[in-house]
Amino acid sequence: MSGFLHVVPVEVAKESLAKKWKAKPRDMVILASDAVGRVNSRDIISNVDVPPFDRAAFDGYVVLASDTFGATEYSPVELQVVDRIRAGSWPRKPIGPGFCAEISTGAPMPSGSNAVVMVEHVQIKGTRIVVYRAVSPEENVAKRGSDIKKGQKVIHRIKRLTQTDIAVLAAVGVKKIRVRHKPVVSIISSGSELVEPGEKLSLGKIYDVNGSALSEAVKGCGAESIYLGIVPDEVSKMKAAVKKALKFSDIVLISGGSSIGSGDICPEVINGIGRPGVIVHGLAIKPGKPTFLAVVRNKPIFGLPGYPVSALIVFDQLVAGYLHDLSGVRKEAREIVWAKLTARVLSARGRRELVPVILLSKDDGLMAEPVLKGSGAITSLSTANGYMEVPLEQELVDEGEHVEIRLFGGATS
Repeated sequence: MSGFLHVVPVEVAKESLAKKWKAKPRDMVILASDAVGRVNSRDIISNVDVPPFDRAAFDGYVVLASDTFGATEYSPVELQVVDRIRAGSWPRKPIGPGFCAEISTGAPMPSGSNAVVMVEHVQIKGTRIVVYRAVSPEENVAKRGSDIKKGQKVIHRIKRLTQTDIAVLAAVGVKKIRVRHKPVVSIISSGSELVEPGEKLSLGKIYDVNGSALSEAVKGCGAESIYLGIVPDEVSKMKAAVKKALKFSDIVLISGGSSIGSGDICPEVINGIGRPGVIVHGLAIKPGKPTFLAVVRNKPIFGLPGYPVSALIVFDQLVAGYLHDLSGVRKEAREIVWAKLTARVLSARGRRELVPVILLSKDDGLMAEPVLKGSGAITSLSTANGYMEVPLEQELVDEGEHVEIRLFGGATS
């Protein structure tokens, strides 16, 4: 097999993949009411003013403001009521000097009026009202377009939509919206030793961790995950699973089956399905050396190591970026901190090593405790706050050195 375990840096692997496949986002149109969590593809411009007319901001009486000037509790002003205006109706009569109309919150202002006296500042006296407080022009009035003006950009493109955004879309009358297509990622767990969580664990078997872990990692990138289950180390079954995944997926992830042992059959299977097949097999990264990249039927296949720590870190370093590009969901802004290393870390020259660490606050500052349980221990990730990087050509990071830590998680904007 060409390139079998020919170890290359992550950057070189990405360059090789770019020659065979590029992440090309696609759009689709959906109902705005279904768009929470989706990424809109275009700027949203309002075609209407909001509100679309001058309207009352409170229950009360619409007046000509100058009619109320000088009104106090000791020197009130009386006005004649000529109309009652409810929200959803349109005023029937203009308001002239000395007249007013009862109005509900949100109802349109009649011509001639320019202010609203709140109901608590008047006393009803038959068909007249007594006004005990003066108002200024436009007081208690929501002017046309005061919230959103026609032609205004209300939502920027490539934004993950929230409930508030959906409310804005409704306010400007948008029923359908163009959003990014969610990339579909099929996940296969390879290995005859694996069983699903909840099943009986017989001798020689272990529970599959990567299926659920990678599914959640995929969702965090704004993609849709489809877990195809555990596939044993059998050529025919793996071939059938990969072909199935290629039918309805944009990207395929396989964890396990990528090393050089007799049971690791995935690269051979993939090369038998289509060209160009496996284009990279082996990354200069620890954990993650057995990783492979392939392209079949113009779809990328990422073969991740079977160990959970390796699989999740390689996903973060290699796969996640492509999913963010396709989904439009912005990458997590991983915070970087500096901390003092509590123990020496040894690394093999020629491989970039990513070491999970636990951050501890001490009297003399932030400390980073390496988690050195090995890539087979899922607790390496569950207990760690982040990870440090040991460069390719460095073999030792000594105790007490200040190191850069990339925190797991982070916040999306």
